Amino acid sequence: MDWYEDEDLWTGFAEVMFSPERAAQAERAVTDSPVLRFPDGSRVLDQCCGMGVFTVPLARAGHAVTGIDLSPIMLSRAERACAEAGVQAELVRSDMRDYVRPGAFDAVINLYTSFGYFAEPEENLRVLRNAHDSLAPGGVLVVDLMGKETYARWAGRPKVVNVPGGQVFMSDTILDDWTRYRTEWTLVRDGTARSAALTCFVYSAAELRALFQDAGFARVECFGGFDGRPYDDRADRLIVRGTRSR
Repeated sequence: MDWYEDEDLWTGFAEVMFSPERAAQAERAVTDSPVLRFPDGSRVLDQCCGMGVFTVPLARAGHAVTGIDLSPIMLSRAERACAEAGVQAELVRSDMRDYVRPGAFDAVINLYTSFGYFAEPEENLRVLRNAHDSLAPGGVLVVDLMGKETYARWAGRPKVVNVPGGQVFMSDTILDDWTRYRTEWTLVRDGTARSAALTCFVYSAAELRALFQDAGFARVECFGGFDGRPYDDRADRLIVRGTRSR
């Protein structure tokens, strides 16, 4: 079983990955971000939608949202989040390496480091190609992750995140000449500890831009945050937006 198929990871560490603070950030991004400003009533595909952190505010904004995820537990939580928010979204259990609906969407999003999961580079490229083929002409793909340039500033230093009743200890290891990284998490709570690990590709802006171009995107832009700032030495995130040619 690959790490992204481990339900214990997604449920056991949900407080870190899907915290209330992250949900609030997503709400603000959908409301204010020029990078996520889609035409009214856009058809939006949320790859790796998880618990619906972006699915819900996008649906609340009036978009027709389809969320896909491999985890049935995450999809059930997304369904509950939609119900509690009083919004509707189509939720589909699917692998983003397989899911494609030709020309069906005006925008595709892949956010909060949900790209680069797969061990073979061609599989990660396939995710971008599926997004490209699922877009109508003129549609956009937005991918958000931590770029290699930003990651290099703090990788290797242990980190601690407080969660209700405990703490999560995180450590990172760089692999394969800065091609991939491994993150190990340990949750300590009530005198017990549980651990999980994940391995992802890490991309520079130039590398991810080249992948977008290989996937068929004609116009590719890089940003350093959801506010549309330049991707430079002060960037918090690497956000790449590609447009499918008309």
